[in-house]
Amino acid sequence: MIGGADSVHSAVQGRGWARHRTGPTLANLDFSCCAACGKCCHDLRLPLTRAEAIAWLRRGDTVEILCEALPWLEEPEAADRRAQYRRGRSFGALSGELPIRVVAILTAVHAGACPNLDERLRCSIYQERPHVCRIYPAEISPFIALAPASKLCPPEAWTAAAPLLRDDAVVDDEVRAHVAQSREADAREARWKRTLCANLGIGSAVLVNEGFAVHAPPLDRLLEALGQDEVGDGRLTCPSWTLVSNQARRVDALAAVGAQACLAPADDAGPVRYIGLP
Repeated sequence: MIGGADSVHSAVQGRGWARHRTGPTLANLDFSCCAACGKCCHDLRLPLTRAEAIAWLRRGDTVEILCEALPWLEEPEAADRRAQYRRGRSFGALSGELPIRVVAILTAVHAGACPNLDERLRCSIYQERPHVCRIYPAEISPFIALAPASKLCPPEAWTAAAPLLRDDAVVDDEVRAHVAQSREADAREARWKRTLCANLGIGSAVLVNEGFAVHAPPLDRLLEALGQDEVGDGRLTCPSWTLVSNQARRVDALAAVGAQACLAPADDAGPVRYIGLP
């Protein structure tokens, strides 16, 4: 369910975040979770709000922080909705001399079945499940169209007489409300995430549209940091972010404009892992 500056991409598969879409999109869609197959609850990275991440960790489950960044040489025009959306869910920083915006995503991680999926393939935290689970199969980002072929649901889920989209707009009141709440939390918590990253010593991000830098602080340390409020300017304790790329020419180009950049590690042995787009 993660995407880049707009949502996490197909390599970090799940609900609501796939950047690359396959198959047609439809202006009018009906949907009902009629199969209870649990397919959408396996092998995911789920974007979480601050409160959701705290709850997830307190259940003993894993939360990581995914970071991407984009150069930000000037402020966008007010009419540039995509750029304004990206600005609203990111915080300003520097990479060497290069101004950038960093998107930091609190992410629930699990291989195989979700730890909250019971033996009957039912959600054991259904009343407290994250926004992204309540939204599915709709998208969090206003710039990603819902494409049934990119989802894991069986065909019969899309033939139920339960309106989801009409004229490209979500018409289900509950889904629409959770989409709005998720976007509001994204914007509200963006500046605080600068302090979160500084407190955890996080200072590397992958270029937008290329992938993510994955940071996995210890559970107890992350829980403590999640409880700390924004203090001053996080750049004071993290003065320069490192931009990571798996392409030497991009690293050279970034260095040429004054950025602090390095090649992605060849393996996952270090403290920061690299996830690249396919």
